[in-house]
Amino acid sequence: REGVLVKITKLTDSISLKRQLEGGNEEQLKTVRQVLQDVRDNGDEAVRKYSEMWDGISLSDFRVSQEEIDEAVAGFDPQLKQDLVEAAENIRYYHEAQKRDGYKLPLADGSWLSQRIIPLDAVGLYVPGGSAAYPSSVLMNVIPAQVAGVERIVITSPAGRDGLLPSAVLVSASILGISEIYKVGGAQAIAALAYGTETIAPVDKITGPGNIFVALAKREVFGEVAIDMIAGPSEICVLADDSAFADEVAADLLSQAEHDPLACAVLITTSERLAKE
Repeated sequence: REGVLVKITKLTDSISLKRQLEGGNEEQLKTVRQVLQDVRDNGDEAVRKYSEMWDGISLSDFRVSQEEIDEAVAGFDPQLKQDLVEAAENIRYYHEAQKRDGYKLPLADGSWLSQRIIPLDAVGLYVPGGSAAYPSSVLMNVIPAQVAGVERIVITSPAGRDGLLPSAVLVSASILGISEIYKVGGAQAIAALAYGTETIAPVDKITGPGNIFVALAKREVFGEVAIDMIAGPSEICVLADDSAFADEVAADLLSQAEHDPLACAVLITTSERLAKE
């Protein structure tokens, strides 16, 4: 399709995929460290400064109001909302099966060995923005925390030039009953979640994907706060033979390729027909 670049390389050729991974270069790392320290020292003032500098928005209040959430829900497509509800149910069903209970083992001398599994008090969930809206990031980060029993769940996401978050993000949060949402993105959001500001209280763990600056910021704050992983640019590799359906393979590839200019979507197949389709 127009605008989508596809290169077919036979396995007899040499394959070299050059990518900028989450390690980042020295200039990016220097910038991230400066942002982290500035937010740690100056709180909301620094968050506002970087949001205006990089996102082009000037906000007096970071927190999304209930009125903004209600307006997003009222104007949202009913069918798409139902799709999000069904997706949420499926995700919750999966994560409920992952729940673990503690145990208590008696020993011969009358003592016990035991394990208690308890939820964290607060988690911060980063939802990327920019080129698209990602309600899936809301569902897939919030629901595991809810299943685990986390009491305070916070969402941060960069606002658009209009100072608003995408309706799909707000509706997804509303479906899950999340109302503590902040219009903050980038490294400054990670800093606010890790260290706290006058407006945003710190959390115990930060999860969710983001761009290179978010990935580097999460790496830098790890140790002072828990993180899920260093999620760099999206990537996917699909292995398929001649029995695969081309439209389904393409959907899987495009679902990751759309996330970031540095995203990498690879199909490895024995079928030249499938590759061309």
